[in-house]
Amino acid sequence: MRFHHNLVQATVDALHNIFNDGKYADQAIQKILKRDTRWGSRDRGFIAETTYDIVRYKRLYAEIANVHEPFKPADLWRMTAVWIVLKGHAVPAWEEYYNTPERRIKGRFDELSKNRVYRESLPDWMDQLALKELGGIWEKEASALNKQADVVLRANSLKTTPAELKEKLQSEEIAVSQHERFPDALILKERANVFMTQAFKDGLFEVQDAGSQLIAPFVQVEPGMRVMDACAGAGGKALQLAALMENKGQIIATDIYQSKLNELKRRARRAGAHNIETRLIDSTKVIKKLAGKMDRLLIDAPCSGLGVLRRNPDAKWKLQPEFIDEIRATQQDILQRYSTVVKPDGMMVYATCSILASENENQVQEFLKSEAGATFELVEEQSLLAHRDGFDGFYMALMKKK
Repeated sequence: MRFHHNLVQATVDALHNIFNDGKYADQAIQKILKRDTRWGSRDRGFIAETTYDIVRYKRLYAEIANVHEPFKPADLWRMTAVWIVLKGHAVPAWEEYYNTPERRIKGRFDELSKNRVYRESLPDWMDQLALKELGGIWEKEASALNKQADVVLRANSLKTTPAELKEKLQSEEIAVSQHERFPDALILKERANVFMTQAFKDGLFEVQDAGSQLIAPFVQVEPGMRVMDACAGAGGKALQLAALMENKGQIIATDIYQSKLNELKRRARRAGAHNIETRLIDSTKVIKKLAGKMDRLLIDAPCSGLGVLRRNPDAKWKLQPEFIDEIRATQQDILQRYSTVVKPDGMMVYATCSILASENENQVQEFLKSEAGATFELVEEQSLLAHRDGFDGFYMALMKKK
């Protein structure tokens, strides 16, 4: 493989922004990619994928390179050298790589790989917590969460079918495959910028992991229902609910951030979803006014995000153990407050993109034992794990109000 100095320099700059300046990886990479309009898709792909790979294995590569945070530019170049050697490529004869100890790099890798926290590049506290909650399967799950995630699309049934979308994408030279377990999902065979396609501009699909696509159907909505999507964010699941409801009925999408709701409105216009109404949660009045009026409630709760580390590997280094405690309290508070909007015989789904029982099953059980949860019963719960299901990790619980 031939390396280009300006592309590796761009990677080093992106890593600096992520590790030293605390920028989110996706935002840092997007900013770097705008630097040179002459870069083609391969150049851009190299920068993005190399940056994500080094972020994913930061602890391992830093230990092998014998560098420590905050990283100096020379430290980041040494980490890229480790990446090059471990990928089996020849190290370029550049000044930054002068006297790169290739044999020592390989030896240190063999030595450190015997320890899971280095092999899978994990903070000690995260490894200990996940091992405590997941037991023996954590070994496989930790490895699976370090694999690059597939790009998965959800065909928008308001405008097309998966078969029709597949043909349209192929006409734009984007090859996809289907999966029997996920009826609306199309998986890209090779990574591509799908946002530039005419199919995307026409609102024929959304980018959404296959595991995430199971949550909206789990809510069991029907056309004509009144549905609330709490913590709706930018609306990925609200759009899917609108499609399942055939644009009939009402979806009230709420969030505490107006900017996210504005993005939801923009996406809804493109998707042709007309039954979504957004409401900003800026006081307790919003929830009180809806008490006992919803046929269905989806709580896509804020969480640690440990189930989606394949997509957000920098979360490993941004998360702190105190945040886990804080988010558990938030999750229970949301369950207690929002559950009041469900009418008798109505149902709600509590979902997270976490793999920890303390954010999932335990939260549901605590809720059901509470005064607010005494009128609900657990109907069904499902979990997805990366090593077992091949996609992001999710949890969902369906509860019915008696």
